[in-house]
Amino acid sequence: MNKKRIIAALILSAVLVYNYYIDQKTDTTSKRNEENQVKKKKGYYTFDFLPSSTTKQIIKHNHFSLSYSEKHEQAEWVAYSLHKNDIVYTNFKRPFFIEDPKVRTKSADWRNYKHSGYDRGHLCPAADRKSSKEAFEETFYTSNISPQKHEFNSGIWNKLEQKVRYWAEKYNHLYVFTGGVLTDSNLKSIGKEKVTIPKFFYKVLLDYTDPEIKAIAFLLPHKESNKPLSNFVISIDELEQKTGIDFFKELPDNIEDKLESSTNYKNWWFR
Repeated sequence: MNKKRIIAALILSAVLVYNYYIDQKTDTTSKRNEENQVKKKKGYYTFDFLPSSTTKQIIKHNHFSLSYSEKHEQAEWVAYSLHKNDIVYTNFKRPFFIEDPKVRTKSADWRNYKHSGYDRGHLCPAADRKSSKEAFEETFYTSNISPQKHEFNSGIWNKLEQKVRYWAEKYNHLYVFTGGVLTDSNLKSIGKEKVTIPKFFYKVLLDYTDPEIKAIAFLLPHKESNKPLSNFVISIDELEQKTGIDFFKELPDNIEDKLESSTNYKNWWFR
């Protein structure tokens, strides 16, 4: 084969590979658009819902995302989409906690919690990710846990997590954002890697569906409480001031302003 034929063959191969790439990209875009249209028909919208990151280390897993703080050896926020179909009651065997393979600075070792007197408190609850074994096991990355007092973790915090699942089933779909407030001064820590113990934990919910778009934020002191959850509702504006995080940066300004200034919880059907 002479040089001209070799060059022609290479050019043809390059064209075929390029066309295949374009076709695949078009198919993917088309499928994504179709999925979004189906979701709109079901009454909820999709958008880039991830909050701002003060750490510049955003990790995207298959079933949740997070902004990791190396300084505090935990996520400043964990964010995920929670559909009513995610709420299942499969009994998977609990795996061991392992370091997050995607955190470039390495997430804290689970042994920091050993004999510390604190639970390994999930930020994205394992119970929210029982739709598959893979989803369930992802929640056991140490990037997804924070030191929590047992009476808090099993008490008021668990009550809020259960309420979130109730709302997801009731309203079909929610976006969930949660973490500990890491901006407080003089926070204590545990373990050799000095994992920060937050004094407050928060949870933000966004129901981005028809006919009414609504959001709500909770800020809970890190202690046992028998108070109703409505006592811990604050505006998202106030929570953003406390955390330095912009939760709804991708929403249209008119919707963002309305949602973030409100402390109305009555349309969430507290019981």
